[in-house]
Amino acid sequence: MVTYSTDTRSTRSRGASTRFDPILLVTAGILAITGVVMIYSATKGKLALAGEDPRYYLKRQLTFLVLAVGVLVVVSLFDYRRWEQLATVLYVGIVLCLLAVLSPLGSHALGSQRWFAFGPLQVQPSQFATLVLIIAIATYCARRPDGLELRDLIRIVLMAGFPILLILKQPDLGTSIVCAVILLVLLAVAGMPTRYLVFLVLGAILLFVVAVNLGLVKQYQIQRLTSFISPNSAGQGVTYNVDQAKTAIAHGGVFGRGLFKGAQTNLAYVPEQQTDFIFSAVGEQLGFVGAGALLVLYGILAWRIMRVAMMAKDTFGRLLCSGVFAMLMFSVFENVGMNMGIMPVAGIPLPFLSYGGSAMIGFMASIGIVTSVHYRSTR
Repeated sequence: MVTYSTDTRSTRSRGASTRFDPILLVTAGILAITGVVMIYSATKGKLALAGEDPRYYLKRQLTFLVLAVGVLVVVSLFDYRRWEQLATVLYVGIVLCLLAVLSPLGSHALGSQRWFAFGPLQVQPSQFATLVLIIAIATYCARRPDGLELRDLIRIVLMAGFPILLILKQPDLGTSIVCAVILLVLLAVAGMPTRYLVFLVLGAILLFVVAVNLGLVKQYQIQRLTSFISPNSAGQGVTYNVDQAKTAIAHGGVFGRGLFKGAQTNLAYVPEQQTDFIFSAVGEQLGFVGAGALLVLYGILAWRIMRVAMMAKDTFGRLLCSGVFAMLMFSVFENVGMNMGIMPVAGIPLPFLSYGGSAMIGFMASIGIVTSVHYRSTR
């Protein structure tokens, strides 16, 4: 009898260990570590030339990664179904943060007011607003088991529209677009009739036109959005970043210049390469093969997230995973396309690779939510 009890505990222990998706977690870890290396390679040269510590960004990103892994563990162990109970509190909290960041409490830099400054650290609330929006929309839709109607669409759009407008006001066009994509995908997964989704897309276009006329969308943002359609008609200042990023990727060839090599990266020809244009550093140093391998990793990540969504035992879990999928994969699609000049420059970070603490913590938290759904779907 004692032996049977021990075997049972052993079996349960082995079963519990398989409830975490190792492929999902390992893939996210490889991407994050790759990001640390690429950030170091993209910044060490210009920091050394400026007489500063060449490991400055490396140390900070490693610190962000350690914090993000801690957040991932906590969120993974947290029962995802409790997020439904906290949805209202989270929504009100993030709206208050978005309002506060636009006040004198917010920190202003590079023409935007998106951060709270705490000494050397900066926190960007809009990076967490995407996750909160996923939770809020998933909660509302999960509580409508009989289907969504027109009045539900109006309520959800109003609920999502307010934080989106606040983010647009900062201005942070890229995160606003990501939130809009999340909204559309979650409504489609929740079963919103197609005709209503068409109305929503048309309404979003109309809202964008209104935002442009009200000055919520800045002129330089409009130029960035339209420059990829007709780059020859845009000024050199508008297309400079993209031109340098494309040159870096082209110089990489098939196998790349080699890690920590490449003129475009080492001589800092690509502005803000450690953030929005980190993919160009991958392309120049690791070439077509390395960039292709990176995209394969993102493909594996997408596959595992959608697998968990299909395994989910309830609508709420399925919607959470679908929202995370939309957030991560659209960010990858837009950022990589932007670096290659086939998508507009919208300032969307490349998940797990771009420099930034708020982005890294937000992306790891999203993987934690998916892991929580997987754990409780295999019990």
